[in-house]
Amino acid sequence: MPSFPNAGVSAIRPIQVGVIGVGNMGQHHVRVLSFLKDVQLVGVADVNVERGLELASKYRVRFFEDYRELLPYVDAVCVAVPTRLHYEVGMTCMRQGVHILMEKPIAASISEAELLVNAAAEYDCILQVGHIERFNPAFLELQKVIQQEEILALEAHRLSPYSQRANDVSVVLDLMIHDIDLLLELTAAPVVKLTASGTHASGSGYLDYVTATLNFANGAIASLTASKVTHRKVRRLTIHGKNSLTEADFLNNEILIHRHSQKAGQVLYRQDELVERVYTSNIEPLHAELEHFVQCVRGGNQPSVGGEQALKALRLATRIEQIALDSQAWQENLVGLEKSLRLP
Repeated sequence: MPSFPNAGVSAIRPIQVGVIGVGNMGQHHVRVLSFLKDVQLVGVADVNVERGLELASKYRVRFFEDYRELLPYVDAVCVAVPTRLHYEVGMTCMRQGVHILMEKPIAASISEAELLVNAAAEYDCILQVGHIERFNPAFLELQKVIQQEEILALEAHRLSPYSQRANDVSVVLDLMIHDIDLLLELTAAPVVKLTASGTHASGSGYLDYVTATLNFANGAIASLTASKVTHRKVRRLTIHGKNSLTEADFLNNEILIHRHSQKAGQVLYRQDELVERVYTSNIEPLHAELEHFVQCVRGGNQPSVGGEQALKALRLATRIEQIALDSQAWQENLVGLEKSLRLP
């Protein structure tokens, strides 16, 4: 793995970390960082003074109304501010030599994301992006299960009831982008055809329900559904393979593998199905993600979900969102695919 020459932090002292933005997601960063080994939670920053002071008091750390005043005291920060502020906050941190774990999506636009990726290289800063499902025990085990399987098709469902959180972006950039990132990791092939449609179901002005169908260059196909207006929470990824059907439930950390049994020398009027249940660990994905981030800061190593990977997911998510809004299909010849659109 490539390393950052100036990124390593001495093993003699704990890594000094802060959290910028302590709303719905940021408060969980604070909670986990407060008990991570070899980490000192220095402070929190938020424009909401009441909320910031309450959390700072609870964890006995300093509060900063202006996040820029926090930066001289830390080696790294977790940034959990609204998406529209990712670029401004990220650039300010990296100019001060502060390493970042940026909540997803990496930025509000592809151009801003590209500038953040370039800045990380320029300032020798680690830029990890919070595609937290990569650290979900069910996904980590799923990768092992299908390692020798030929993937024919994938289905992803990420559904939630409506809430006030993340209402500054569409359901594609809020929820579907998680599964976009996972599919890109599993297929390792460029997208050559894409259709999508969506609908507005709330007063946010953004798409609240979107479905998309993707064709990959290796022949695999995928369907994705994301919703902010479904009355129950679902986080499921299904892999249709040549020899098996594998279902991963990210909420319950459960994997089911369906196979057909064969009986040599007999004519079967029905096919018996074997179902294998794979048990996974109960480690909290955020704990694993933050632990990985801290290890990268200490060792100067490239994170497993860095700026480049997040940029690929954002490019595809932006394309899906636009097609859903325009109600038009998109298709690209393989020749010149990456050059013209740089889709992963």
